[in-house]
Amino acid sequence: MVLTLQTELAVRETTEYGPKLIKPDDVAEYLRDMKLMTQEAFVVIGLNAKNCVINKHLVSIGTVSSTLVHPRECFKPVLLDCASSVILAHNHPSGDPTPSAEDIKITRQLVSAGEVLGIRVLDHVILGSDHLSLKEAGLVKF
Repeated sequence: MVLTLQTELAVRETTEYGPKLIKPDDVAEYLRDMKLMTQEAFVVIGLNAKNCVINKHLVSIGTVSSTLVHPRECFKPVLLDCASSVILAHNHPSGDPTPSAEDIKITRQLVSAGEVLGIRVLDHVILGSDHLSLKEAGLVKF
């Protein structure tokens, strides 16, 4: 389907956005069901310029202790959503939200990829019995 600019703008004006995500607590509440999953899952949340959710995308489901993530799969859906920024999140079925070395490494890669694409990565929240923000923990420069 081909949309004219005027039609596309009209469609976007009528679109209702999801909740505003400001703090890691907001993200944890928004994704509370992920805490119950028995496999690791990685999601990317696309946000508009006012930090309201445009869409949540499941990028990967893995095993009880790991999941594969690649920048291409993380950014494709949010590019199509015209997101201004993203929040990354995944769960740790063990309940321990402590990030692994791989969690930190992929977050750094995704922050770099986002810079190239002009989509700012605001945070990466790990969900377990509690949650941990890599930004608040100072483990990655956002």
